Amino acid sequence: MPLKDLPLQARPREKLLARGPGALSDAELLAILLRTGIAGKGVLQMAEELLQLKNETTPRQANAAAGANADPGGFGGIAGLLHATADDLQRVKGLGPAKRAEIVAVLELARRAMAQRLREREVFADPQAVKHYLQLHLAAKGHEVFAVLFLDSQNKLLAMEELFRGTLTQTSVYPREVVIRALHYSAAAVVLAHNHPSGSVQPSRADEALTQTLKAALALVDVRVLDHIIVGPGQALSMAEAGLI
Repeated sequence: MPLKDLPLQARPREKLLARGPGALSDAELLAILLRTGIAGKGVLQMAEELLQLKNETTPRQANAAAGANADPGGFGGIAGLLHATADDLQRVKGLGPAKRAEIVAVLELARRAMAQRLREREVFADPQAVKHYLQLHLAAKGHEVFAVLFLDSQNKLLAMEELFRGTLTQTSVYPREVVIRALHYSAAAVVLAHNHPSGSVQPSRADEALTQTLKAALALVDVRVLDHIIVGPGQALSMAEAGLI
């Protein structure tokens, strides 16, 4: 049903203003971003279809496996859609440059807001914020990425860098490069992080061995490893909280 045919109080924008964003479904919130549908498809229907999970791979993984002409399918919910790149979104009929830019901008605003929060206060005053921040950066990547949060002496965020990228199953991490970047920022401590594209956030023996190797290397320059966080779609595990550091 077109939005103009809905009762005024049921239209997403009016509903948000009257009842707050928590009263809206994912599709209704997305419809506000999209604003209009396309010929033969209302904006709410378009939003619903974008959010539906049609296969178990992300658009980028599906296209890599099936070729450039593969159907990109759905995005697996609002998190998958907001982690999509502008190139991913370009494959969806009806998403012009303005709509693609707005969707990508929403996630970038969330990243920047979270980064500002971590720069203004001690990182571990809110451990969940650290996990959420890393999920925004790493959870939807289709390949393994190793990142480091560099912290000052008060455990406030100085910078985050993605230092190494690997395949879906492994990545090569060079302790020397991590030490060089820590010295560059004059960091007093670091939080290590990497993603598991497979979905499981349980640390492997290789993850535990890497953590100990990096702890030893960074200790030589008086930089502490406070945590190693493993990120997966919709979840994150702190190795410090699990007693593994």
